[in-house]
Amino acid sequence: MDIRTIQDPSFLKSLSVQELESLSQNIRQFLIETCAVTGGHIGANLGVVELTIALHKHYQSPKDKIIWDVGHQSYIHKILTGRANQFDTLRQYKGLCGFPKLRESAHDVWEAGHSSTSLSAAMGMAKARDILGHNNHVVPVIGDGALTGGMALEALNSIGHDRTNMTIILNDNEMSIAPNVGAMHNMLGRIRMNQGYNRLKVDAETVLSRLPGGSRLRESADRIKDSLKYLVVDGAFFEELGIRYIGPVDGHNFEELDHALTTADSINKPVLIHVVTKKGKGYHPAENDKIGTWHGLGPYKLDTGEQIKGQPKGPSWSQLMSDEILSYARDDKRVVAITPAMPVGSKLTKFQSELPEQFFDVGIAEQHAVTMAAGLAMEGMKPYVAIYSTFLQRAYDQVLHDVDRQNLNVIFGVDRAGLVGADGETHQGVFDIGFLTQFPNMIVMMPKDENEAKDMVYTAMHYEQGPLAIRYPRGNGLGVDILPQRQQLPIGSWERLAEGTDVALISYGPTVETISEVAASLERQGIHATVINARYIKPMDTAMLHELGASNIPIVTVEENMLNGGLGSQISNFMTDNSYHNKIKRLGIDDVYIEHGDVERILADIGLDAASIEQTVLKLLK
Repeated sequence: MDIRTIQDPSFLKSLSVQELESLSQNIRQFLIETCAVTGGHIGANLGVVELTIALHKHYQSPKDKIIWDVGHQSYIHKILTGRANQFDTLRQYKGLCGFPKLRESAHDVWEAGHSSTSLSAAMGMAKARDILGHNNHVVPVIGDGALTGGMALEALNSIGHDRTNMTIILNDNEMSIAPNVGAMHNMLGRIRMNQGYNRLKVDAETVLSRLPGGSRLRESADRIKDSLKYLVVDGAFFEELGIRYIGPVDGHNFEELDHALTTADSINKPVLIHVVTKKGKGYHPAENDKIGTWHGLGPYKLDTGEQIKGQPKGPSWSQLMSDEILSYARDDKRVVAITPAMPVGSKLTKFQSELPEQFFDVGIAEQHAVTMAAGLAMEGMKPYVAIYSTFLQRAYDQVLHDVDRQNLNVIFGVDRAGLVGADGETHQGVFDIGFLTQFPNMIVMMPKDENEAKDMVYTAMHYEQGPLAIRYPRGNGLGVDILPQRQQLPIGSWERLAEGTDVALISYGPTVETISEVAASLERQGIHATVINARYIKPMDTAMLHELGASNIPIVTVEENMLNGGLGSQISNFMTDNSYHNKIKRLGIDDVYIEHGDVERILADIGLDAASIEQTVLKLLK
């Protein structure tokens, strides 16, 4: 059938197993071809084709609530609910979102771009169903990687204690963004290898069904069966929580999936179906991925899987920062690197390979990563926490309470700071400045280029008075010539890149290059601009601000960040508090969520490209 003509999942009800298998092959081919053009989370989705089809065949979406954890594996769900004809716009500007989206479809019942939220959401939906007297199924689909998140374990504890009726699908593909780590992952591995309990359980239930009635006999048999399960399988972990365990189930076998789902329906308590799938199934390059390259990527060549990339000007920001930290860690055992499941994304695999004793991947556990770093720092270590800006939000209290309040020497590498593009509003790194600068002991920096990034790491390594955060964007550096010598940047010092008397342009990070372009254009029009690299977002260069205030020069601040709580707001407050009367125009993100799309188009759309900034300056001066 033509995949693009699918309107809703109801047609699945009448399909035979053979027809379902044929549909699976067609959907895989469709995904491989369309994602070769748009990019996307292809590996995860190739692994859940049969599982998604089985869920939509068995349940009635959207009456029955299918909740996708993280949501990057929801492409087949989108196809089956009538959005295949939009897949050429996937993750593109104004196009189809790469995650579930409430406004896209009634079948998208929960939005998630972060891990481990599905079980808590499912419990809330199930309790609402019970209180309101509705009759529907609630089915969260959570990956084995997401199950390492503390929030998921909290939810399991609550669901089991409350005996909330739902069917949890544990999609076990042995990988999330990178190879999974931790005791939970190891336990699931033992379950995959041990089929004994399930064979024993089925045999015991068959025998019991043929015995004469008698409650005592059945109770005794149940106790025997419960005792045996502890001897043969780790599924007892879930059973002890009060959640019935079914599995492992072949996630690519429709008959096994249907039997497991039917069995779960007959049990009036929480059930967890352990489904084993193969990430990247059906596409050789993705199937052979062992380090998470095919978790999410850009366009690729269809025949080889080779990624199609433009020629970068400079090195990857993540690689630059990781290599710089590694250079210090080689000579100083106090320097360790910590990441919450992002060794690949934050380019720490080289560090991990070279200095395994000084590297810690803690799984999808941002809170644990930050407080572990605090414990290390308390004992005199120099921990570097590499964490995406969007994930740092999940550890707000730990940064505040455990690191900053105790004034510990933790270095935060805030990766993907600023706009990130295709992953959209759940991943835009535009909120961290608003909360990091409120912490009394925290220093917040962002380099304009590669040399300044290296100087900031050097500064951080020699700073012993508390925590620092070095923000850096997604993508690649500017390609500047790397200077051999490193220098300490005086805390709170800004840099004047150009002197002018008509207007002051202030920014930080790679956006400094943009305001320099604007200043050059203004110069050709006879307007002389001061250009300031505000490399320290906190503390600010108060001496330079007093000079600007005394001169009464108009000020334009530019940042890829929320205006509320951003650098522009801090400068405006400083000028007001010190009775200066400069005209101030703040450019940034004004109280909205920024959706997915090409970063350059988004910047133009919100007035942060060079042409828009120049027009804003001219309007201000008039």
